[in-house]
Amino acid sequence: MDAADLRVFEAVARLGGMNRAAGALNTVQSNVTARIRLLEAELATPLFRRHSRGAALTPAGRRLLPYAERVAQLLNEARRAVRDDGVPAGPLAIGSLETTAALRLSPLLAAYAARYPEVDVTLATGTSAELVELVLAHRLEGAFVCGPTQHPELAAEPVFRETLALVTAPSLKSLAASLARPDLRIVVLRAGCSYRQRLEEILARRGVVGLRRLEFGTVDGLVGCAAAGLGVTLLPRALVERARREGRVAVHALPPEEAEVETLFIRRRDGYVSSALAAFLEAARAPAAAAAAISGT
Repeated sequence: MDAADLRVFEAVARLGGMNRAAGALNTVQSNVTARIRLLEAELATPLFRRHSRGAALTPAGRRLLPYAERVAQLLNEARRAVRDDGVPAGPLAIGSLETTAALRLSPLLAAYAARYPEVDVTLATGTSAELVELVLAHRLEGAFVCGPTQHPELAAEPVFRETLALVTAPSLKSLAASLARPDLRIVVLRAGCSYRQRLEEILARRGVVGLRRLEFGTVDGLVGCAAAGLGVTLLPRALVERARREGRVAVHALPPEEAEVETLFIRRRDGYVSSALAAFLEAARAPAAAAAAISGT
């Protein structure tokens, strides 16, 4: 068994068939079938169950798959390490909460792109839960998520600090009046959003539980629905400050222990830190370092 065998095995497992794997590997189906049969003979166990629609992993195949994926990732990182001469260049895939992207990343990415034009940055947005899974699966080199996040395979460091607030329609002048409404709903992003869980915990402490939810896919959708009086949402105060000044929403302050939250940058502990990622992390840390220096004077 070698890396080439595992590459063929992983392609069949991922694509669900010998023919589809052959197309992805730029070879013919007979070559793929022969490699899989040799691998199964060497391991003395079937790895796939063949059926009319393709091939499905056996229990032994499912146990082998994580090792095949790990070997492929290590080989990819080895190639990147060899080619990395210390000058940031090439692809950089990172993830972010939509709120962090809207509030924090535009100036950071603009400055980074200007300084390192040879880096091709890809930014994916999602919930904290989704981003954690993408980093663990090696599909992102790192991501900005809402803290706290604890996972043995992840390294995490605080980068930004946000002050959260409850957001409602402008006609609801007080938090007590907002929470007393019999038709109150919570306006949230999809499951896995850390702000969604935090909002439900904040309301539960005030005896408000079992509310109906309105789910939206974007922060603009949350703000728009809160402004229209459809419910209450939880967002970084700085993100809705303009809407508050324009009179489109009311913003209700929370106690510091509920309002203050850290945004963490996570990456795999065993992942290769490219020059591009190292430079990005340095740029991301700079605002926090400057703020700390100012507060210490």
